[in-house]
Amino acid sequence: MNVIRLLPPGTADRIAAGEVVERPAAAVKELVENALDAGARHVSVALEGGGLARILVEDDGAGMNAADLELAVERHATSKLPDEATLFAIQTLGFRGEALPSIAAVSRLTITSRVAGGDAHRLSVEAGRKGEVAPASGAPGTRIEVRDLFFATPARRKFMKTPPTEAAHAVEAVRRLALAWPEVAFRVEVEGREVLNLAASDRPGRVAALLGPEFARAAVPVQGLWNDLALEGVAALPTHTRATGAEQHLVVNRRPVRDPLLRAALRVAYRDLIASGRHPVAALFLDLPPEAVDVNVHPMKTELRFRDGGNVRGALISALRRALAVGAGTAPAATAAPPPAELPEAPAPSTSGFAEAPQGEGFSPTPPRPAGGLLEEWAVAGWRPGAPRAGAWQPGLRLPAPLPAQALAEPAPPPPAPPEEQPLGRPLAQLLDTYILAEGPDGALVLVDQHAAHERLMHEQLRAQFLEGEVRSQPLLLPAVVEMPALDAARLAEAAPALARLGLEIEGFGGGALLVRAMPALLGNPDPAPLLRDLAAELAEWEEATALDRRLDAAIARMACHGSIRAGRRLKTEEMSALLRQMEATPRAATCSHGRPTFLRFGKAEFEKLFGRR
Repeated sequence: MNVIRLLPPGTADRIAAGEVVERPAAAVKELVENALDAGARHVSVALEGGGLARILVEDDGAGMNAADLELAVERHATSKLPDEATLFAIQTLGFRGEALPSIAAVSRLTITSRVAGGDAHRLSVEAGRKGEVAPASGAPGTRIEVRDLFFATPARRKFMKTPPTEAAHAVEAVRRLALAWPEVAFRVEVEGREVLNLAASDRPGRVAALLGPEFARAAVPVQGLWNDLALEGVAALPTHTRATGAEQHLVVNRRPVRDPLLRAALRVAYRDLIASGRHPVAALFLDLPPEAVDVNVHPMKTELRFRDGGNVRGALISALRRALAVGAGTAPAATAAPPPAELPEAPAPSTSGFAEAPQGEGFSPTPPRPAGGLLEEWAVAGWRPGAPRAGAWQPGLRLPAPLPAQALAEPAPPPPAPPEEQPLGRPLAQLLDTYILAEGPDGALVLVDQHAAHERLMHEQLRAQFLEGEVRSQPLLLPAVVEMPALDAARLAEAAPALARLGLEIEGFGGGALLVRAMPALLGNPDPAPLLRDLAAELAEWEEATALDRRLDAAIARMACHGSIRAGRRLKTEEMSALLRQMEATPRAATCSHGRPTFLRFGKAEFEKLFGRR
């Protein structure tokens, strides 16, 4: 008796539909992508019951004649692949010819379409059973109505979330497509209430309209140009993060994606700038030749395979690192974010139902960077630690002993007002022997964590020396012997060649002892025992397969922490001022090596909120 049999066509269609249409948001995404591929300039979406009861998508694209309309709901019928070679250089959002038949297999589908200068026609399909094409009335373009989604597969319907949750996913799918297609106007209604109305705009204006004024104030432009890859967009500074990665918008050749390689590159670029568990916010647009990327690797087409994934990853990391390499307190460039009042507002709907194009623009495009090769991900173009200015803070410089009580009691002359190029302002006092209180050029109060700030300065100095070849070391007058558990000592002894590149020279001394012969010169003269214990714990945390550069960066961060000034250390006014100036001149100084903020700023608006004035 044969046990293998062919499935009935209806069952096979519903199984295939489960891969393409996993929830209402997937159906909305497929239908809107079809509208965009058809050249639509206005796309309208209406949802009822979270999209399970009704989805309506209308566009003013090319439309279909009667013959094309009848073929459109057949599986693997498409206008987007004229020949097989096109499959390896896809330039459209859709290409498989599966969306409409998959949706029609599990719902009640009605399509009304009209080409410019032609007649309108309508076709209905219920659970895969196709009706006859009939004359109809309608404007040029296509109108697709989906009712009772998954009525033909009740088991799938049981796994849907509540209508508001499903509607939110569908709206998010439209938002992501709208970000990638700014020249197209989008309008979305949920249960008869308008939730999204975007006028046709340019890319900077669409980013500003969708991501909002808070992101705009914290964003810096990101750009890069390589042989076959162009990157542009905006990324938030490390002080602006989210609890999830939902606001990471990645677009490749105008296709919104959630590609693991790109998301990993984003994490690497921010990995020592934000706290663990927080996620960066960015809107990044990559353009590369269609033949250099394979989009046919995922049922939802949200993941890609790059021909040269390593170069794409390196390009993204290096461009982000350059963009984020701004000093503490430095506001994003004027071209990156306009004042909040100038952000485009969503005006009242016009008679067409779509917002009118805003007069002002959000972000202004930055001038293109010169083309170049891929940079090492840690390198920051244009910044190297130079010789300290007279009176400037020198990372690693040993601080003088605390002043006598009599000297502390003598009033110091008031410091001069800070110039505009000093965004962290002038130091006023030291609070709790830990925090520096400063006044900004605009009168705002700035609180600086002296340990976190100095830790970042040390980190950048050590990293810069490491990238230039080798961290300068300081031999100890008398080598120090450090006792620790035998396993930790063995782990450090095995890593000794790598640690030597960081200026830390150690060797085994029998049992659980290590002999320390030299320390990084920047660290001054700290006790080596706590540093070695922490380094051993850091190395134990990383698996054997972890890349060496990742281990070395963790070691640099640990050394920076041990070499920085501690909370409780009293600083003179000159030292506080020098620390602020170094923060302003050092890349990524807004956060410490653990991702915590190095300073907080309280302006007029913050004080008015605290005192209930607004």
